[in-house]
Amino acid sequence: MNPDRLLPRLVAGLALGLPLIAHANEMQGSSLAAWWGLPFAGMLLSIAILPLVAPALWHHHFGKIAVGWALAFLLPFAAQFGAGAATGALVHTLLSEYIPFIILLVALFTAAGGIYVRGNLHGSPGVNVAIMAVGSLLASVMGTTGASMLMIRPLIRANDSRRHTAHVVVFFIFTVSNAGGSLTPLGDPPLFLGFLKGVDFFWTAQHLFPETLFLLAALLAIFYALDTYWYRKEGELPLDPTPDTHRLGLEGAINLLPLAAVMALVLLSGLWKSGVSFHIMGTEVGLPQIVRDLALVGVTLVSLAITPKGVRAKNQFSWGPMQEVAKLFLGIFVTMVPVLAMLKAGEHGAFAAVARAVTGADGQPLPWAYFWFSGVLSSFLDNAPTYLVFFNLAGGEPAVLMTTLATTLAAISAGSVFMGANSYIGNAPNFMVKAIAEDRGIRMPSFFGYMLWSGSVLLPLFVVETFIWFR
Repeated sequence: MNPDRLLPRLVAGLALGLPLIAHANEMQGSSLAAWWGLPFAGMLLSIAILPLVAPALWHHHFGKIAVGWALAFLLPFAAQFGAGAATGALVHTLLSEYIPFIILLVALFTAAGGIYVRGNLHGSPGVNVAIMAVGSLLASVMGTTGASMLMIRPLIRANDSRRHTAHVVVFFIFTVSNAGGSLTPLGDPPLFLGFLKGVDFFWTAQHLFPETLFLLAALLAIFYALDTYWYRKEGELPLDPTPDTHRLGLEGAINLLPLAAVMALVLLSGLWKSGVSFHIMGTEVGLPQIVRDLALVGVTLVSLAITPKGVRAKNQFSWGPMQEVAKLFLGIFVTMVPVLAMLKAGEHGAFAAVARAVTGADGQPLPWAYFWFSGVLSSFLDNAPTYLVFFNLAGGEPAVLMTTLATTLAAISAGSVFMGANSYIGNAPNFMVKAIAEDRGIRMPSFFGYMLWSGSVLLPLFVVETFIWFR
């Protein structure tokens, strides 16, 4: 049997052989030992190490490896807690998190891939900084994923005659795929969850603007100096292999409408309150989510239909990056379930030390600790539920967090968004951008190589931000 099909067949078999058990998906983190996090650690180490030590094995079988780690959690969990609990946890992850996540990514990937920026952009340091600055501004309007999918291809094409380009993509991930999305709930999923919890729409813009401006300005300045060094070292560049003598403009601009529709659907699904919902093996799926996801599928199909012929070919559009992300994040989402459950258990879970570390001796939250703990965990876990964990640890009352504990909420928000840039899997567009760059022939840093970049560039800036804003 093909291992890529084993997980879906397991789900189908369990579904047919079990009664519907209400609340089976509500995993009690307090009952889990820390070793339940080993499959997640194995998944991360596979992403980090196997492309280096066994590239052929990884390239041909990364989907099977992801499924293998998912089963390494599900099968022991079923043996200890029952097949119903395992099925409930899996169904909840698929219906509430993974499937909506993939549908949204596919819609953005498809719409943005149908927009071709025409014109002979020359990848000089100044042009590269301008592209990243525009992308960072767009990120808070259309989300880090949307802005990344729209701007990465023009950036790659502008630099396709240069020999040293990996650092360009790395700083694009730092700025557009992460820091740029910190000013509105539309920018990044953690902030959208805060908005749904009652945080004012413009609160983050008011309270994170100085931190965001400092981080983006510092990153763009560092990049400009570094890119100038490599640009001058390369000397006279060869002719652009994809010359375009047309005036700067957009082809396939009709796809701006599907992109706008995606943003509207995401916002609508959060604001629309409906009492209609459906229960599938203990997982409640609300009508707004169903409507949103079906509409996003429709938006994807519309984008494919309305894109002028030849535009995607000019963009060198392919489904390879999307397939890679879908397979790997299946393993990440499933193995992440027990880790998040243990974090949500707070003082009663295996990670109780985290809950104690963010609270001072006087019982008040420590903003610097919230910034670093929410950030470090968001570097490897899904930053949206990580944000919620620390939001609730800080009291979970938006009226208090926006006023008396404003510094703490700002620390949680900044940590969850900014530090998603610390690793390839910290935020969804990171891996998407990496996959697109590699699909275009750019040799990107390894998992640990990328973290060397983030550790050298980002962490010192985060230390400075801590002393200025989060003491």
